[in-house]
Amino acid sequence: MTLLAALLLFIAGFVSGAVNAVAGGGTFITFGALTLVGLPPISANATSSIAQIPGYITSTLAYWSDIKRIWRGVLVLAGVSIIGAFLGAIFLLMLDNPSFAAMVPWLLLAATALFAAGPWLKPKPRETEAAAKGHSISGPIVQFLTAIYGGFFGAGMGIMMLATLGLTESGDYHRLNATKNFLSIVVAAVAIFVFASGGVVGWLQALVMVPAVALGGYSGVWAAKRVPQTAMRAFVVAVGLALAAYYFFRG
Repeated sequence: MTLLAALLLFIAGFVSGAVNAVAGGGTFITFGALTLVGLPPISANATSSIAQIPGYITSTLAYWSDIKRIWRGVLVLAGVSIIGAFLGAIFLLMLDNPSFAAMVPWLLLAATALFAAGPWLKPKPRETEAAAKGHSISGPIVQFLTAIYGGFFGAGMGIMMLATLGLTESGDYHRLNATKNFLSIVVAAVAIFVFASGGVVGWLQALVMVPAVALGGYSGVWAAKRVPQTAMRAFVVAVGLALAAYYFFRG
């Protein structure tokens, strides 16, 4: 790996960690950078999952006071996330690189579209008792499906999770973001175990990205509490569309 490639990965890692802490979608950046330095798509996806863990941890610690107030519900979602992430990661290892590469732009586009629609999909502030009960049942089911996606394709997991949590969970943006960050740790940890067992991780590239993602993750929470949500959402949508277009034309 050249010095230029290492610098590119470090910068991409920092930006990715910050974006993930703010709104999700930062894995788009690490996945793209890893493919640019020559890793095959499946290896880039697996390595990107490893690189994101420190950012998820630091941003979760910054939201720890929020998580302590909702820890029971978060643990239920974490349990179904373990199962879903394992299934998704196993499915990825069953594919070859050309098959997975053909799916990448569609996965990016779908995740970006779902995130863009998030403000219109969120539940209304006042819910009936029946609706609240329905959300308590649907939450683990939807999170299980989201975790399958996260285990299969790390890029866009945060975007998709914020959107689905907005559909099934109550609370403001920061409560949803805190939950998303914690569940991202769970999904990524399970996927990493499967990918490492399958021998598809680029460990040197991950080593370069890990400290950068950690720094970016903590910095991103500071930005999330100060930057308007509309601006954060617009930035993530723009990144998602740009990368989807890149992979469409690249393929």
